Amino acid sequence: MNRITSCLVSGAIFLCAGIMAVAQESSDATTPPPKVLVLQREFVKPGRAGNVHEKSESAFVQAFTRAKWPTHYFAVSALTGKPRVLFLVGYDSFEAWEKDTMAIAKNKALSSALDRAINTDGDLLSEQDQTALVYNDDQSFNSAVDIAHMRYFEISAYRVRAGHRQEWEELVKLVKSAYEKIPDMHWAEFDAMYGQEGSVHIVFFPMKSLKEVDDGFAKDKQFVSALGEDGMKRLAELESAAIESNQRNLFQFSPSMSYPRDEWVKADPDFWKPKPAAAMPMKHQEKPAAKP
Repeated sequence: MNRITSCLVSGAIFLCAGIMAVAQESSDATTPPPKVLVLQREFVKPGRAGNVHEKSESAFVQAFTRAKWPTHYFAVSALTGKPRVLFLVGYDSFEAWEKDTMAIAKNKALSSALDRAINTDGDLLSEQDQTALVYNDDQSFNSAVDIAHMRYFEISAYRVRAGHRQEWEELVKLVKSAYEKIPDMHWAEFDAMYGQEGSVHIVFFPMKSLKEVDDGFAKDKQFVSALGEDGMKRLAELESAAIESNQRNLFQFSPSMSYPRDEWVKADPDFWKPKPAAAMPMKHQEKPAAKP
């Protein structure tokens, strides 16, 4: 995600920030983050990632396409860390998630197709888990972006020490104040409500290309300049007090394993309605429970 000083200051906070957007539309081709984000991770067995997994996932996409299902999702494949695919589904509320799940169960043709797909897909996986996240607007920054034309996420997970929520919030405010002076910065922060141990915050930073990672180093210098010596010292103190651990990884959008919104397909049909996705030539390649 964003370079945010986290790269610079031992891992400072929103370094990697970004936006995960799947629900609601916005006016100018931008998509705001959903209020509730269901994130499922699939850890793929060695040798079963890439085309093998994509072919298996196509059964889910075909099932929802045939049913003309109104809830959409999209997938991102890990370029760093363990081989995994993340499946992201956005909802307006937990009630909306419940209604969607119940509607799938009542649709016999769709639920049967999903059962068959799950049985096949399960043979390729070593592990699977799911987390329910809630969007935190106060800790996000310019979070609505043209997600249809993004290609990567930098995703950071921060585990905050028990009893140190106040320091965490001060840290975020300090980081946001510095980035007010730096153009083209954006991220979306989600709080893990279910599925994680302790207080976990997930930050998404969307990118059109990995050149933005290179460009981020220059913004690190701008960030340090904007905070000043005293601000950087305070940031380091807050980070040490509030953050128990953090992890940052890169993910590539995977259209072949996604069931994207019609608006996204119209905005960039060559990407969202392609031949099988061509993932980067790396070994590493994390979905919501029963999709969506």
